[in-house]
Amino acid sequence: MKSIGTLMVQGTTSDAGKSTLVAGLCRVLWRKALSVAPFKPQNMALNSAVTADGGEVGRAQAVQAYACGLAPHTDMNPVLLKPNSDTGAQVIIHGRPLSNMEATVYHDYKQVAWNAVELSHQRLRSVYDYVIVEGAGSPAEINLRENDIANMGFAEREDCPVIIIADIDKGGVFAHIVGTLALLSESEQARVKGFVINRFRGDIALLQSGLDWLEEYTGKPVLGVLPYLHGFHLEAEDAVAFQQPEYSEQALHVVVPVLPHISNHTDFDPLRLHPSIKLTYVGPEQLIPAADLIILPGSKSVRSDLEWLRKQGWDTQINKHLRYGGKVLGVCGGFQMLGHSIDDPHGIEGVAGCSEGLALLTMDTRLYPEKKLSNQIGTFSLDGKEAIAVAGYEIHCGISTGDALSAPMIRLSDDTAEGAISSDGQIAGTYLHGLFESSGVVNQVLQWAGLKTAADFDYRDRKDRDLDRLADSIETHLDMKAIYRLLDAPIVRESAE
Repeated sequence: MKSIGTLMVQGTTSDAGKSTLVAGLCRVLWRKALSVAPFKPQNMALNSAVTADGGEVGRAQAVQAYACGLAPHTDMNPVLLKPNSDTGAQVIIHGRPLSNMEATVYHDYKQVAWNAVELSHQRLRSVYDYVIVEGAGSPAEINLRENDIANMGFAEREDCPVIIIADIDKGGVFAHIVGTLALLSESEQARVKGFVINRFRGDIALLQSGLDWLEEYTGKPVLGVLPYLHGFHLEAEDAVAFQQPEYSEQALHVVVPVLPHISNHTDFDPLRLHPSIKLTYVGPEQLIPAADLIILPGSKSVRSDLEWLRKQGWDTQINKHLRYGGKVLGVCGGFQMLGHSIDDPHGIEGVAGCSEGLALLTMDTRLYPEKKLSNQIGTFSLDGKEAIAVAGYEIHCGISTGDALSAPMIRLSDDTAEGAISSDGQIAGTYLHGLFESSGVVNQVLQWAGLKTAADFDYRDRKDRDLDRLADSIETHLDMKAIYRLLDAPIVRESAE
């Protein structure tokens, strides 16, 4: 049965712009007062979000839901894979962890996972008039075609049209498009209704001959060429955004070590974009530079990442940073690392065992099978400042105990203490992700770390402005009438009359 109102965006490669185009199309339809929701059958990412129904989905789907004016829901991403090794991942179905699986085992499990995908898509279609679907990676991965649920496997089973997006900024865009199309079956090729070229810089007239050739060669239309949006920000699905926008000469220097299994690094986007902050990500075999504040991020495999951190010599460098008066903040897994021990008796993250922590906070952490997934509100106060309202979310398996927790920096709405601040005021930690989206929290953290005056910056306003900027670009440069026809949207039928 044909899925009227469902449109799928697939890409020639990872990072071609699928997530961005889906978010932008969602924003366009939402601004037209149309009922729309995002959907990604299968996502592999360590950036995730807690949903309104108490589950976990990929961060990209949370952003896309926001673009639609919706709270994220587990039906928007029914299958989430969170890598915990080079060959394995935690499999999350409908927002809840199922088990850890090796890639070969999961490949056979996909047929079962399809049931969750189909059910979620049906439920979304029963509530929303339009569903914009994001593929994963490339549909031309011929080694993954069997039991595919992420790309053409979904499109074929649900009988929905597909548009393919390709990134011209990296070069080879025509080869990417033609090669992708050539590796599809005849029925899959027929399902492709057009192409979108992304991140174009320069004079479009110089590209026109290539567009004409592509349309003639493939027999399919180029639905539009999206320009490169300088300074544009959208929370990344997985890759760390190392590029730093402009910042003031008096900026506070914040360093974030990039761990092998770093998770929810989008926590730091509000800091990276802040004009009063110079944010530096430090990678393998790099020294931690002189800084005002070091933030230890979340991790999908805390014990192994802590061992890796020590091999980099970063534990010694963090202690040196503290001796010189610097501040250290841990978020989620990074918070756990600050304690005396991390005990994993059930082998939640791998081989069962106990690891010695950095011993910077008087607490210990034990990992349990049940993952805590919750959205939280409360009040935040750091360094004796006035308490301010705050919202965040928890995604973790550990429970921490110890004297350090008697000095919390957050008080949740149920009066539960959350987080910790050391007695000397140099070290703090929290389980809550998303805190830095609050301007008040950022200002208190900056003052705590030594910045007397910070520039005004509203991250949520920036996020809205960039989504609207993206939607404006899509409406200007894409053949939206063709998009509406593919969706069978009433706006097309009305304009045709």
